[in-house]
Amino acid sequence: MGLEQARFNMIEQQIRPWDVLDAEILGLMSRLPRDHFVDEIHRRLAYADTAIPLGMNEYMMHPKVEARMLQALEVHPTDRILEVGTGSGYVTALLAKLGYHVRSVDIHAAFTELAGQRLKKLGIGNISLETGDASHGWTPDSLYDVVAITGSLPVLPESYKHILNRGGRLFVVLGQAPVMEATLIRRTGNNEWSSEGLFETYLPPLLNAETPDAFVF
Repeated sequence: MGLEQARFNMIEQQIRPWDVLDAEILGLMSRLPRDHFVDEIHRRLAYADTAIPLGMNEYMMHPKVEARMLQALEVHPTDRILEVGTGSGYVTALLAKLGYHVRSVDIHAAFTELAGQRLKKLGIGNISLETGDASHGWTPDSLYDVVAITGSLPVLPESYKHILNRGGRLFVVLGQAPVMEATLIRRTGNNEWSSEGLFETYLPPLLNAETPDAFVF
C-alpha cells in the first residue's frame, strides 16, 4: 500500500469513526505527511493505528488521539500555544498550522533537535523549541490560549491552570494505568476553570511526573 492510500485510510478508518468531524483538522491531517516524522525503520507504520516507538521509551500518540485532541482544543489562527512533549514534532507541526505560534518543550534534547530539523524541511517556522523538564509546570511568566500535554500525568500541577489565558483550553491525559482519561480544562474566569472528561485512553507518563502518595491501610 502506498503512503497516500495509507494516509487516506487513516482518516476514513481511524479518525472519522472516532467522531472527528472538523473539516479543517481532517484536511490538515490528510495533507501533512506523518511519515516525514517517523524514523525510516518505522515508516510503514506511520499511518497505522498504533503507538510508534520514538526511542527513549517514548511513543507517538495514535493518530485518532492526536485528532481528538486537536478537535477538543479548538485552535484558532491567533492562538499562542504551549506543547509539552515535542516528541517526533508531528503534533507540533499540526498545532503550528492551526495556530499563531507554538512553544514546544521536550525533556530529551535529541527529540528537540530532530523535530527542529523535520519542521525546518517543511518550512514551518512559527515555532520555538526548548529542552527542559515540564513535568511540574512550565513558563509561569507566560500565558497561552492553548496548552497541549502529549504525555500523561497522574494529577495536573496547579501551575498549568494558571498559564491559561481566560477562555484558554488545556488538553491532558490524567490518571494512572489502567485508568486514564483525556481531559479538557478551560479557564472561565480569573480563578475559575471547568473540566470535561473526553474519553479513556493510555499515554506513557511524562518523565519525572509526580505520583500521588498511595493510601496506606
